[in-house]
Formats: sequence, structure tokens, C-alpha cells
Amino acid sequence: MARTTKNSAARGAVTGFLTKWASIIALIAIFGFFALKMPQLFLTSSNMITILRSISVTTIIAIGLTVTLAVGGFDLSSGSMATMSGALVISFFVWYQMNMWLAIPLAITATMALTLITMFLIVKCKIPDLLATLAMMFMLDGLSLTYSGGGAVSEGMPRFDGTPTIGKIPRMFKDMGQAPAIIIIMIVIVIIIHIFLTYTKYGRYIYAVGGNKEAARLSGIPVNRYRIFAGMLSAVFIGLGGVLVASRNMSAQIQGAAGYAMPAISAVFIGRSVAGADKPNAFGTFIGASLVGILENGLIMMSVPYYSLNAVKGVVLAIALASTYYSSKSEG
Repeated sequence: MARTTKNSAARGAVTGFLTKWASIIALIAIFGFFALKMPQLFLTSSNMITILRSISVTTIIAIGLTVTLAVGGFDLSSGSMATMSGALVISFFVWYQMNMWLAIPLAITATMALTLITMFLIVKCKIPDLLATLAMMFMLDGLSLTYSGGGAVSEGMPRFDGTPTIGKIPRMFKDMGQAPAIIIIMIVIVIIIHIFLTYTKYGRYIYAVGGNKEAARLSGIPVNRYRIFAGMLSAVFIGLGGVLVASRNMSAQIQGAAGYAMPAISAVFIGRSVAGADKPNAFGTFIGASLVGILENGLIMMSVPYYSLNAVKGVVLAIALASTYYSSKSEG
């Protein structure tokens, strides 16, 4: 009997350790595999910078989703919202000759205003987050295409009605989307949101609302106000992500940021169990984005067809979700 109890305790300890550190163990294992397989290609400093640059936008958008999920929400419209932000900022430069210090805040403010519509649907109309953000995704897709005239927006292109454009995209704006600036922006945002969610009263209230809305309400926390606040904070980072996509491309492409939505969601869910947090957190999100980015980078170097990459990402997300929710059920 005593031996059985000891074995069960040992198994529980091993399971607990693997659950807490599975994402980091997987990250190290994947990194080690590619490092051994292709040391001359994979371990170069230029490739490390490439990986960090490639995960920067994903991480920044995922940080926005981290805040949303921390308050108990869910957002399917992040890719479309970021696309709209990118279309706005490029049009401000090219169509209206705005300077960078006005165009970027205006694009992010517009993103926040559009998010207010989503929050109205969720908080006031009581529509579930999944359905409200799905509706918003379709609305934003149509809105961004209508705004741009159904095409890309770039320097020198006439407007869709044939009107010539004379605005220029600032050189400093282009530099934002390149290394090391974009990597520094990502790291600073991860640190700020980690501190905010972990060590401030507002962050603790966001987690309280996400954990149990009714208990938070009975504790005196204004639940709806914090849900809206989390949505607005999330919009800042999603809008910034769209701006950085436009900066990297030096144009606003059709569905230009749509491809970042699923990797960002994957990063949040992969990282929620890091260090036993069992909740969305900034550090875990960065680990999740790094895992997905390293995996994609290594597979491309191994000449895996690009059309197979999403299948691999889907498998990684499925494993992460299975690990997270199985451990939660086991502890319950």
C-alpha cells in the first residue's frame, strides 16, 4: 500500500513537472534538433536574428490576445483588425501626407474605436465573444477592402478613383519593421505586460474577472469595465502589430496581417501552462511564439513544402491544448 502511494506520488510529481515545463522542454528539444541537423545554417547569428524578427509581429499581436484571454474573452478578429490598422497607417502617409508621429497614433486610435464596437456587442448585447469577433472579422475584412478600393495601398500608387498620390512613407517608419528595432519593441512590450499583469492591481483584477466573473463582481470589481479596458489594451497591441506589418512590407496588402491570427492564438495557448501559470501570461506567450517560429524556420530550412507548415502548426497547437486542458481536468 505504501509503495503504491509512493509510486503514485512519484508519477504525480513527474506529470506536474512535465505539465509546468512542457513548452520550454519542447522549445529546447526542437532547437536542439535543428541545431544538430543543420549547425552551419541554423546556428548562425543572422538566422537567430531572422527568427526573432519573424516572431516579433506574432508576439505583439499575441500579447494583445493574452490580455483578452486573461479577462476571459476570445478574439477571432485580430488578423483583420491588424490588417485594417496597416491599411490606415499607409493611407495616412500616401493619401494625406501625414507625418509618422500623427499617422501611427491615429491608426491605433481607430483600431481602439473599432474594438469598442466589438465590446458593445459582447458587453451590452451579451453576444458570446466567439460570435461577436467572428462577425467583426467579416465586417473588418469588407471595411478594409472598401477603404482601399479592393487593392493594395503603397507609395506612388493612385487612389482607386484614379486620383494621383504624392505622399511619402518615412524612412524611420521602414526602420521600425526591421531588426533590431522591431525586436526591441517586442521585448519591451513583453516585459511591460508581464509586469502589468503580474504585479499591478489592474492586472490582478483582469485575472480575477477571467477566473470567475461572478466572484469578481461579488468582490466589488467592476467586471464590465475591466472587460472593456482589457479590450482597449488588446486593441493597442493588435493595432501596433498591423502597423509593424505595414512597416515591414512598406505597403498595405489585401489581408496583409490575416496570417498572424492563428499563430498568435497558438502562442497564447502554448504558453499558458509555462511555469505552472495555468493562465495567459506574457512570458509564456513569448515562449509559445518562439516555439512556433523556431519550428517554422527549421522546417523551411529542411525544405519542407510551405503548404505543409500550417498542418504542423495545427498539430503543435492541438498538443498544447491537450496538455493544458488534460492537466486542468486532472487537477480538478
